[in-house]
Amino acid sequence: MLSLYIDPTTAGGLFHLSLYAAAVLAGHLAYSIVMYVAVNRAGTADALLKTAMVGDLAFATAVAFLTEGQTSPSYVFFVFALIAGGVRSNLRATVAVTLLSVTLYLIVIAVSDGVTNAYMMRAVYLAIAGYLIGFFGQQRTAFEARVRAFESKTERHLIARSLHDGYVQALAGMNLRLETCRQLLLRKSGERALDELSDLQTAVAREYDAVRVYLRSLAGVEARARGGTIALSDPRLEISATVSTHAAVGEHILQIALEALHNARRHSNAGAVSIRIDDAGGKISIDIRDDGIGFGEEESVPWAIASRVAELGGQLNLTANGSARLEIVMPKD
Repeated sequence: MLSLYIDPTTAGGLFHLSLYAAAVLAGHLAYSIVMYVAVNRAGTADALLKTAMVGDLAFATAVAFLTEGQTSPSYVFFVFALIAGGVRSNLRATVAVTLLSVTLYLIVIAVSDGVTNAYMMRAVYLAIAGYLIGFFGQQRTAFEARVRAFESKTERHLIARSLHDGYVQALAGMNLRLETCRQLLLRKSGERALDELSDLQTAVAREYDAVRVYLRSLAGVEARARGGTIALSDPRLEISATVSTHAAVGEHILQIALEALHNARRHSNAGAVSIRIDDAGGKISIDIRDDGIGFGEEESVPWAIASRVAELGGQLNLTANGSARLEIVMPKD
């Protein structure tokens, strides 16, 4: 708005802005604010990005039609549309946006003043800029992919080293202590063997807790300390399953049920666990209940179950009212 207002080559001269140009630029300002808020709230969804691309080109064309001349700012609007498309999509999409921008620009100047050499070169420069933007956008995407691959490789090395230096060594030590217990039993030293097994059981429990905390850290889940240790329970189990699906989905379903049963035995002190799996209407529903102590107010859904449900594109609801209930609905295929 300011650039047109102070431009002396416009139809109205210096310090003048036509009503139509002001309306279009004000509309563009409102559109920009709405898109800014929408992106912050909804992220980079495909529908939102397509809407933004169409809006950018529409306003660029409108500005070109209303302000076409040697000092028109429409070129900046078209270049912005190309840059936005280049950083959001691949080279092919950017080239398509470039061709559309050049076509719209040529149509505008043909309708306004006719295609002259000066205006033709603007279209050529716009095409060159679009190709370069698309090329650099493609190189940026390839560079980010290489960075992600390098980070993944580095993280794998760190995990392998942590497992080797920590838990593998602990398992090796436990194996030696088990051999010691075997030798003690062979020598009829039962009391010493029992003492050694008690110490070994404590060590295994400690390593189990450490591995659990480590796995939760890898999954990005905050480890929560429990008020006390609940002894491993042996609740009554009732399973009802009628489902027909692919083996890969079925494996996830069985792992979800197994993880839920493990959690009930380890943490809920439940006396009964019920798992029902049904297949109806193209959906698979899993209902898991126990009569244990339930989830605390600050506890969330078990991350191992939640990650599998999310991978399958399902939904999970947790009910904690003195007991625990997980309701899962996921696509059949």
